[in-house]
Amino acid sequence: MKARTYLAFDFGRKHIGVAVGRAESRLAQALDTVAAHNHRPDWTHISRLIDEWRPCALVVGLPLNMDDSENEMTRAAKRFGNRLHGRYNLPVHMVDERLTSVVARNALVEAGVPVKRHKGKLDKLAAQTILQAFLDDQLGPSHATQH
Repeated sequence: MKARTYLAFDFGRKHIGVAVGRAESRLAQALDTVAAHNHRPDWTHISRLIDEWRPCALVVGLPLNMDDSENEMTRAAKRFGNRLHGRYNLPVHMVDERLTSVVARNALVEAGVPVKRHKGKLDKLAAQTILQAFLDDQLGPSHATQH
């Protein structure tokens, strides 16, 4: 059986965090940060990641307001998801990403990473949190992530 690999994206106006995970291990790991300019991702960089990892599906964080309403970033993330699907013809799963940046920031603080070094790590850690939530929801929590 071929490994089911997923790439997840935490879409932002300037940076897009990327994480990778496999259904078999049920674990997500932070992978990379892709530059974006005016909501335009570096598609060449994304294409390289897709060629390298050959995912079976993509996961995109959906930034909703706490009351479940949408905002401008929700719509931008949906457009990004639609573009991913159109370019790569892969299934795209939109996953509620509320509080993922908070979780990622707390993980960096707990790991003792100085605040001035958070910026480069925060986006890909948020993508990791989004992908881990997807894997846990779709496949159930792994033994490695249970406490």
